[in-house]
Amino acid sequence: MFNNEEDAIDAVLANKVVDGDVVVVRYVGPKGGPGMPEMLSLSGILVGKGQGETVALLTDGRFSGGTHGMVVGHIAPEAQDGGPIAYLRTGDQVVIDQDTRELTMKVSDEELAKRRKETTIPPLYSRGVLGKYAHIVSSSSKGAVTDFWNKDE
Repeated sequence: MFNNEEDAIDAVLANKVVDGDVVVVRYVGPKGGPGMPEMLSLSGILVGKGQGETVALLTDGRFSGGTHGMVVGHIAPEAQDGGPIAYLRTGDQVVIDQDTRELTMKVSDEELAKRRKETTIPPLYSRGVLGKYAHIVSSSSKGAVTDFWNKDE
């Protein structure tokens, strides 16, 4: 479980990620990134280490057309918006069903409710262009556009 790509890369390079693991990089979606940084470096390192088919990579960030391996991006709602990915913990089981295109975290409703109370979601950027963007951008499921700045309309 990583809250940024750099920490995930460090873990992969230190051989802390093993076959069968699911690497989750969260808080890198449209709001959390802000701007959905591309995870090509991380996925490329996994492929280069021969783990592209044995380690899954999930993120609320994005991938490019050059990405290989078992990857799922654009997870929405993103962690920054309190999506379920924010409450995953190391050791949780995650099921990826490529046929139905569903992700399921094997965490009880009671445990998830407890985690929601215990988790502090990082604040959005508050200054400059990135701050403005983070506060008005929509979900990746809606194209991560800034057309919906007035939520009352």
